[in-house]
Amino acid sequence: MPDGPAPAPVIQRLRVRYAKRGRLRFTSHRDISRAVERAVRRAGIPVAFSAGFTPHPKISYAGAAPTGVASEAEYLELGLTDIRDPARVRADLDAALPPGLDILDVVTAPAGTSLADRLQASEWRIRLDGVLPEAAEQAVATFMAAEEIEVERLTKKGRRRFDARAAVSACGLDRHDPSTADGSSTTLRMVVRHATPAVRPDDVLSGLRQVADLAPPSPPLVTRLAQGPLDEGTGELADPLDPDRGAVSPPGDDAMAAHDAAPERPAGTESVDVVSARQ
Repeated sequence: MPDGPAPAPVIQRLRVRYAKRGRLRFTSHRDISRAVERAVRRAGIPVAFSAGFTPHPKISYAGAAPTGVASEAEYLELGLTDIRDPARVRADLDAALPPGLDILDVVTAPAGTSLADRLQASEWRIRLDGVLPEAAEQAVATFMAAEEIEVERLTKKGRRRFDARAAVSACGLDRHDPSTADGSSTTLRMVVRHATPAVRPDDVLSGLRQVADLAPPSPPLVTRLAQGPLDEGTGELADPLDPDRGAVSPPGDDAMAAHDAAPERPAGTESVDVVSARQ
């Protein structure tokens, strides 16, 4: 059987930052991928396809949050068969996506660079309703003073025990959160390295419960605020797209070979996510 025509080569790669907000936080990654593919078609973005009997659009995801987790810092890459202005792609793609999947930034990706390698850690905001600031502060101090805190999580391969402390670069109270001004709840901010095994916010909450019996009466509200390169000296995260700003699109399919992988919404529209600490 003769081979079909070769797919059009990738001429440009774009890196996209998007938010997963509101009810969309409960959408599976597979359904989000389908929504993005539909939006790309509706927006008329010339995405490239793989070869073979079942061609797939060249869209790859890096550091995707799990189902049930909201995020202000999700990332994907698009391989295009024609040059497009990143700002126009941002506006068109954002308009084609459902509310709650919001495009925040689009930049051209240089060849030979890996976005996934830059995603070294995530910053999380966790609101604990019904937890007094004094109790949370004491629990955080005990947690951060420990060298190792083993927690248990149920995985697809059964129960697994691992250290939840080593991955936490920083953790403290956010005293500027207006939603906790009455003192009846507490907001934590933490930076967690992308370690192996992965340590999630609910693992840290399990550790806080283990060392200080910190048990919120209702499910914590969690939002991922950022992910990117971690400065170990300051504990801060850099924007992983900053090195790409001003990049020129390389010609040819080499643009994808090196890596397998609308106006901005007001800050007040950020959603939160419910993540329950494992018992």
